[in-house]
Amino acid sequence: MIETFDLVVVGSGPAGEKGAAQAAYFGKRVALVERSPHLGGAGVNTGTVPSKTLRETALYFSGLRQRGLYGIDYTVKQDITVRDFMYREHEVVHALRELIADNLDRHRIERVPGQAAFEDPHTLRVTAAGGSERRLGAPVVLVATGSRPDWPEGVARDPARLYDSDSILHMRRIPRSMAVVGGGVIGCEYATMFRALGVEVTIVGGQDRLLPFLDREIADRLRLQIELLGVRVRVDVNVDEVRLDAPDVVLHLRGGEDLPAECVLFATGRLGATGGLALDRAGLRAGPRGNLQVNEHYQTAVPHIYAAGDVIGFPALASTSMEQARVAMCHAFDLKYKSRVSPLLPMAIYTIPEIATVGETEETCRAKGIPYGVGRALYRDNSRGQIIGDLSGLVKLVFSSTDLKLLGVHILGEMASELVHVGQSCLLFGGTIDAFIQSVFNYPTLGEAYKYAAYDGLGNLARARGENQRS
Repeated sequence: MIETFDLVVVGSGPAGEKGAAQAAYFGKRVALVERSPHLGGAGVNTGTVPSKTLRETALYFSGLRQRGLYGIDYTVKQDITVRDFMYREHEVVHALRELIADNLDRHRIERVPGQAAFEDPHTLRVTAAGGSERRLGAPVVLVATGSRPDWPEGVARDPARLYDSDSILHMRRIPRSMAVVGGGVIGCEYATMFRALGVEVTIVGGQDRLLPFLDREIADRLRLQIELLGVRVRVDVNVDEVRLDAPDVVLHLRGGEDLPAECVLFATGRLGATGGLALDRAGLRAGPRGNLQVNEHYQTAVPHIYAAGDVIGFPALASTSMEQARVAMCHAFDLKYKSRVSPLLPMAIYTIPEIATVGETEETCRAKGIPYGVGRALYRDNSRGQIIGDLSGLVKLVFSSTDLKLLGVHILGEMASELVHVGQSCLLFGGTIDAFIQSVFNYPTLGEAYKYAAYDGLGNLARARGENQRS
């Protein structure tokens, strides 16, 4: 017997939860399928929230924030255990799971535990852990199954020494040394986190620099800060072999170098979690990395089946995933509430130090032929930066040199993920850097850096024009 709903959602991560709630808010009968024992997907259980909570824990145990403030060389508390390190993460994750459950209950969304698989384009069979089955039918389906770590081909599993971005949360003890394979977001975040705890860390990246999508100046400053923290950075080099026949894992690098480490974190990307869905029965096929292709409304090749979040690939951000699912459900049910995801997508990277960015970089401006100027303000020249002891931070503005319109904001330093939203608002409304000059910011605040970055930009522009006139 088929139970009928207006919408069946597969996955309870950020996209699944918000998509289900969006439809239910407008009176639709919704079922949400989740195969994991816990709600929240990778965003709450293995990815976004746990890693950011662990970052705060690492900063606390290391006293890293206090070093700049008091000039004291704090060291990690003696005899720190994994239990110490993970306690706060467990508490935060538990609280957020309860918040998601409350949200689903408040919207009267029916939760269906188990693995979903398509029987046909409108019907899913859900098999619970105990073997019982339910068949769910709906005119609209939202696939929000997220992603899973991409394990390197040919590398054996060794749960005690080799980790991915999910299993790292289950490590039994803090290691003496760690190699991180991958110079992307996840690799850089965990590398700085474990270094803050006193672990000897080496990053091995296959590209010519860390985080190549960032504004180059910001990426270069981050690498400098990471190396000052004590992380060894190896870029433009690949791992040819992983040897497990000694107490330490040995990475044999292309070029002949052997890199020993007590454990290895493989942060080499993630794949769309579409296995087990029997997509072919719905007339769908995943791409080579498990992702589903969608149009601007988040419809798949089968128009009543929508997909959102990590399962559709880039940018694979929790914030964006939520909006994708809301837009998808507004289109599916013709709700006149939200028609598109904002073209301005902020990104925060929770390394030590933190990074946040939105809009154009210098490199994208040059590639697009946009005449631009740059203004910078350093935390060390800011009253709040001095108070909190962050002297290496930077607020960088990229703006049009013809009409001063703000084009991009790039921040490295404490509270970057919060501070970037000031610039994002200006970008959203098409403002110029004069908006910061005319504004009054609280004193002392990091927000003031926007005003002085704008002044710096005007000064740089005036000097450049003067030089052009003289030449």
